[in-house]
Parts: sequence; C-alpha cells; structure tokens
Amino acid sequence: MSRRAATQISGLLLGQTRGRLLSTTTFRGVITTSGASKIPIPRFTNYEILRTSRVPEVRYWSTMASEVAKEGEQVQAPKLDSNDEKVDDQGGTAIVSSYWGVAPPKISKEDGSPWRWNCFRPWETYKADTSIDVKKHHKADNFMDKFAYWTVQVLKYPTYLFFQRRHMCHAMLLETVAAVPGMVGGMLLHFKSLRRFEHSGGWIKALLEEAENERMHLMTFLELSQPTWYERALVFAVQGVFFNAYFVAYIVSPKLAHRIVGYLEEEAVNSYTEFLIDLEKGLFENKPAPAIAIDYWRLPPNSTLKDVVTVIRADEAHHRDLNHFASDIQCQGHELKEYPAPLGYH
Repeated sequence: MSRRAATQISGLLLGQTRGRLLSTTTFRGVITTSGASKIPIPRFTNYEILRTSRVPEVRYWSTMASEVAKEGEQVQAPKLDSNDEKVDDQGGTAIVSSYWGVAPPKISKEDGSPWRWNCFRPWETYKADTSIDVKKHHKADNFMDKFAYWTVQVLKYPTYLFFQRRHMCHAMLLETVAAVPGMVGGMLLHFKSLRRFEHSGGWIKALLEEAENERMHLMTFLELSQPTWYERALVFAVQGVFFNAYFVAYIVSPKLAHRIVGYLEEEAVNSYTEFLIDLEKGLFENKPAPAIAIDYWRLPPNSTLKDVVTVIRADEAHHRDLNHFASDIQCQGHELKEYPAPLGYH
C-alpha cells in the first residue's frame, strides 16, 4: 500500500471517529454491558450511527456519571464501612471515602478519647530528655570545623538584626530552615543506599525523624502565632537558597554539612535559652501550651509555653549531638553505616 493511500484511509477513519474517540464528550444512547449504568438518551453524536451501542464504560464513566447527576437522576454512592466515619470540626459525622476498602483506622488515647491528630500518631509521641546538656559546644580545632563555625556565625547576625527580641517569629523562621538538612541528608543517603545495594545503619531514618521533629516544632508555634506576609516571603527566599546550598554541600562533603548543622543547632539552643530567659522575666506572656504540644511531647495538661520551649530546646540539643556525631564518624575515615544511628529519641 502506498503512503498516499494509507494517508487517505487514515483521514477517512479519523473523520468518522473524531467525535467519539478523540474527545471527552458524552456518549449518547449508550447501554453498558455490565448493567451498572443504563443511560437511554436518544442521540449518540452528530453522526446518525450506532443509536444504541454496547461499549465498555471505562473511558467515559466519570463523564456519564456527572451528566446523570446534572439531569437529576440518582447515582447510588458506594457503601462505606463504619470505619469511614469520623467526627468533623462542627461535631457532626463526616463520611470519608476509602480507597479500595482501605479505611483510616480509629485511634484512641489511653483514656479512650478519640485521637485528633493526623500529622502524628500516639506511637510517635515521646517525652523529651530535658536533662540533656544545653551548654555543650564542639570546639573548632581544624580548618573544616572553623569554616563551618564561622559560616554559621556570619549567617546568624542578619537573623538577629531582623528579629531582635521577637522570639516567636524568630523560632518559626528557624524551624523552616532547621527542617531542611535532615530531609536533604536522609534523601541523599536513601539514594546512596539504593545505588550501592547496602544498608544505611539507620541513619536514613534518624535524619528523616529529625526533619519531621523540626516540622512539628513549626506546627506547634503556628498554634501560638501566625507569620505576616513579609515573613512568609522571607521563608520562601531563605528556604530556596538554603536547600540548594545544603544539597550541594552534602554532595561535596557530608562531614562538613553535618558539622554546619551541628553548629546551627547550637545556635538554636542558645536562641531558645534566650526565649526562656525572657519568659521568666515576664517580657512575654506565658500562655497555656497548645493541645498539639501536650499530645506530641506527652506534657501535663496544665503545661505552659515555657514547658513547650524547654522540650523544643532539648530536641535541638539532641539534633546538635547527632550531627556532630555524624561528622566525627566521617572525619575519622569511617562511613555512617558502620556506626548505628542514635534512634529511639523521638
């Protein structure tokens, strides 16, 4: 068959079917083979062909369903299990559709009350070790450590000049940055483990737990204060620059990247210490702790903002030690997988 003849035949076929196969218009007068839906409408398309046809409804089922709803016919909703029901914010019952019968489980607290948080579950909660040394400092002896230390010192001064004593806003910006290194490091270690067909020693999970913990700090502060529009814009700019810079730094030298994070966490500990000092002086209102913080850190019901800042500072001290430890391992010529990651804190 010549190319010209094939082109002509293809054109004829497309001319006859373009109103049906190459568009999302509704089939008119279709009776499905499964019997799940019968839509007797007198017209098929502009062509007076196949007034009643038997075709699979896979391609056009969503379109047909919406068309039926528009014309007032009743479409039977799929049956849901009792697990698909939950209480909404107004106290009513909201139906949550499940995917292939996999419904969200019902979770309760120890006292039998329903668990209200979807961002974390009861087995992810913990009690922070507030006895951890918050004054510990890694002394910069070699060139790499000094470079990491002074890099952090240079970066912190613009932040202090911008926020000054506005600790709540400073903490929110700090957490948007602090949640980046763990995610970047865990992601790169994950890909490394896949490439080399080897275990990570638990460091992937440890770094991802660190990132999630920092994000929970941010979610807690959002319950107490809301950032302004220019602070949100600043987060976009800072996070975009820091993510790419840390990504490159971790690829070039993971031990340098972890050392930088270690010093960043030291500054975070110092920042929260100043926050606590101002709370004790009465410069800030010691508000009641938000419910999300009480459940996440297993705090007493009568906890206050001071208690929340105390446990967050303990978390930052733990992240400080974890990253300095990771850097020390690699500075001694070893790989992270050779030493088990300090899991179980969060």
